[in-house]
Amino acid sequence: MDSLAQQKAPILEALQRYKSMRVVPFDVPGHKQGKGNPELTQFLGQSCLSVDVNSMKPLDNLCHPVSVIREAEQLAADAFGAAQAFFMVNGTTSAVQSMILSVCKRGEKIIMPRNVHRSAINALILSGAVPVYVNPSINHQLGIPLGMSLADVKAAMEAHPDAKAVLVNNPTYYGICSNLREIVRVAHEKGMAVLADEAHGTHFYFGDGMPVSAMEAGADLAAVSMHKTGGSLTQSSFLLSNGRVRPGYVRQIINLTQTTSGSYLLLSSLDISRRNLALRGKEIFRKVASLAAYAREEINHIGGYYAFSRELIDGDAIYDFDLTKLSIHTRQIGLAGIEVYDLLRDEYDIQIEFGDIGNILAIISVGDNKLAIERLVAALAEIKRCCAHSPKGMLEQEYINPEVVLAPQEAFYAEKRSIPIAESAGEICSEFVMCYPPGIPILAPGERITGDILEYIRYAKEKGCFLTGTEDIAIESINVVENIGK
Repeated sequence: MDSLAQQKAPILEALQRYKSMRVVPFDVPGHKQGKGNPELTQFLGQSCLSVDVNSMKPLDNLCHPVSVIREAEQLAADAFGAAQAFFMVNGTTSAVQSMILSVCKRGEKIIMPRNVHRSAINALILSGAVPVYVNPSINHQLGIPLGMSLADVKAAMEAHPDAKAVLVNNPTYYGICSNLREIVRVAHEKGMAVLADEAHGTHFYFGDGMPVSAMEAGADLAAVSMHKTGGSLTQSSFLLSNGRVRPGYVRQIINLTQTTSGSYLLLSSLDISRRNLALRGKEIFRKVASLAAYAREEINHIGGYYAFSRELIDGDAIYDFDLTKLSIHTRQIGLAGIEVYDLLRDEYDIQIEFGDIGNILAIISVGDNKLAIERLVAALAEIKRCCAHSPKGMLEQEYINPEVVLAPQEAFYAEKRSIPIAESAGEICSEFVMCYPPGIPILAPGERITGDILEYIRYAKEKGCFLTGTEDIAIESINVVENIGK
């Protein structure tokens, strides 16, 4: 990485030149540098509205970059150790979908863990590709899905030698990593591409002692969510490539779904954040890892909670662990993770990333300090003191292996009927059911609905999880595939 070149921020510099020109706009957006919407300008600020601009020659064009955006993408590729980097303004969802659409066509197979984000399964609905699911191992103490066992991935490759690609979470929401280097080696030997969902792994590229990044491991494409731990604005991400998939074709795929009106607020935030990480990333994530370690130590001293870390590593399904992740098991104090999540927000004004039925996740970043960590620890101690009770009768598993009957695209577009969800056992689901966050489907199109899954959905609703995905906003009814027998 050329540290001298990394001091540049081409998009930021182009926007600063644009502001200095005092241009009179007769193009979109219609707020005309904020003049047409005083309330919005007052809320967001004149500095923000003045650079919420349209693509023009001096500012390049995201769909076909040839100047400042192209230069910024090249700097990002250099910073991340990639051959190419594509700026994404439709979120990491768009990056994940573009990865899959770039390597898989209708009817072609892709090997992936079932505990993927919904964006990956949505890509299968769009493309018609067929998933070969590798069910993740389960940690029964924590109830959480882990990474993919290398033996299971190899078995899937042997059983499906015609698969085009393997998708890997690097890391999972909980911070768990699979053996990515070895998966890449074996997949490439068999002519399969490797895709990495690195929505929570931006810092792998810049921190010391982090799990291996996708580009370093030799993966073909990686979706990197800069806004999660990299400091850019929400909805801004990178799609990284090692060059094995034709970059011009990847750009064409991106342009199938990404907006033609790329936000320069998002683009400039990617440019500035890349520069910041390239120049100061090691220092930044050293601090983040230190704060997370301090938080784990203090939380584990409370008792009842378990803030887990690298002691879980087994060299297989938990090949490595992200030390910046503050994942906390709550079930032993008799509270579901979502209940602790709600108490932290409603009673202590602390907003964490998510809570599921047994765990919570707090995102630690460079924006945090020791005082903020101590406030979180104190709140957790108080919640235990005031609210803890016996965990008897609590559900213990976050993940249920699905029975896949139809490909997601076939089930999603099939003739369907709506029935009460409580009466749907044995039917084939035609839509999604998931808690959001984290957005990992409990049910996906094409999967058989079982009594265990219905019990999980009932329990999650009872505990206060935010369920999404069904056409029925109340999650009382569910669409099932018509004319498929039980």
